[in-house]
Amino acid sequence: MPRSPWLRHNLDRAITLPRRPKAVVFDMDGLLIDTIPAYVSAMVEAGHDVGHAVSKDYVLSLVGLLGAELEAQLRAEHGATFPLPAYMSAVSARLGPILNAGVPLKAGAMALLETLARMGMPMAVGTSMTRAEALDHLTHCHVDHFFRAVAARDDVARGKPHPDVHLKALSALGFEARDCLILEDSFNGVRAAHATGAMVIMVPDVVAPTPEIEALCTGVATDLHQVGEIIGRTETVAR
Repeated sequence: MPRSPWLRHNLDRAITLPRRPKAVVFDMDGLLIDTIPAYVSAMVEAGHDVGHAVSKDYVLSLVGLLGAELEAQLRAEHGATFPLPAYMSAVSARLGPILNAGVPLKAGAMALLETLARMGMPMAVGTSMTRAEALDHLTHCHVDHFFRAVAARDDVARGKPHPDVHLKALSALGFEARDCLILEDSFNGVRAAHATGAMVIMVPDVVAPTPEIEALCTGVATDLHQVGEIIGRTETVAR
């Protein structure tokens, strides 16, 4: 498959962080665990269930939004005639069995977590999932022990693209935002992470960054393996 321009560009340059991160915050959906295909399928099919076409491309534009922020976006863009309660119920009905069966980690996730743990790097999760959902996934994937804190959408007043979730995660870790690294895969996640003042690496899952989004990132990595290499280079320089 032909590589996108951003990927070709990224492969041709070495991404460097301006300073060694003192802590790392992970997004979950599409970054740490491979949930986005399930969300896309459920949301497209739920549109058919309620008689309103919802395209895959439109769903991809919503990646990073969950809960009240997702509902507000749907209401604003589809108007009063869109059967929002029925649609959200249909999404839950289609999504529930998939998520309950367990969603795998993204490629390179376990290796990155183990590498950071060996470095003694404090880690947290900042997610648009609810706390219960996030803890279920982390436990299912056997990675819950890596994280000192989990900040979820029901822990804060506003979800992504607002920075509240990430700010809560950073506060729990006890470091200034500028000294931390946040990993995100979605546009809304990048916007939230950038607003904290932290270093941001985007690891695109289903959407490549636009010039606007890339400008908000310290770097765009091809996968979590490359993230490990980037942090490793920074660690070497800091010694």
